[in-house]
Amino acid sequence: MTNTVDVDKRRFLTNATTVVGGIGAIAVAIPFISSLSPSAKAEAAGAPVALDISKLAMGQMLIIEWRGKPVWILRRSDDTLSTLATLASELSDPDSDDLGQQPDYCKNPSRSIRDDILVLVGICTHLGCSPTHRPELAPEDLGPDWKGGFFCPCHGSKFDLAGRVYAGLPAPNNLVVPPYHFVSDSQLLIGADPVGYG
Repeated sequence: MTNTVDVDKRRFLTNATTVVGGIGAIAVAIPFISSLSPSAKAEAAGAPVALDISKLAMGQMLIIEWRGKPVWILRRSDDTLSTLATLASELSDPDSDDLGQQPDYCKNPSRSIRDDILVLVGICTHLGCSPTHRPELAPEDLGPDWKGGFFCPCHGSKFDLAGRVYAGLPAPNNLVVPPYHFVSDSQLLIGADPVGYG
C-alpha cells in the first residue's frame, strides 16, 4: 500500500470549500448590511413632498407632514401682508436676522418666496408644541392688538402671520421656514431648495 497524496484532488477540495464558504459568508452578510440601510419609510420621511396649491383659498391653511413634522402652507391676503410691517416694534426678530430660522431666499418681510404663500414648520421654537392658527382679529383671549397669527397654547408664545415671534415671550426664535420652491404656479415642493440655489 502506497501513501501518496493526490495533490490535484486536495487543491480542488480546498478551492471548492473556500468558494462554498465565501458564498455562505456573503449570504449571511447581505441581510446584516441591508439592515444598516434606512427603510423605505425612513427614506420617504426625509424626501421632498410635492403639493398642489391651486385650490388653496385666501386665508386657508393646509397642513402636511415632512420629516415627521407638521408643515403649514397658508395663503395670505394683501390686507394680511400690509399688517406685517406694522408689527416690527412688537417682535423679537422682525427682520429675520437669525438665518438658522429660514433659508436666505426667505429673508424678507414676508419670509417667503411668494408673498401670498407662507410655508412654515408648525413647531414652536420654545419646547416643541404645535401652535394654533388664530387668524381672527382682536379675539378676547389674545387682546385688542392681535392682528392674526399663531398662538402656542403650551406656554403662551405668539407669532405673526409671517411666523415671527413676539418679544418677551418664552419662544426664543421665529418659526422655521423649511427649504422649498415652486415647481409651477400651482405646485409646491417642500424639502428642496430652488434649482441653482446653493
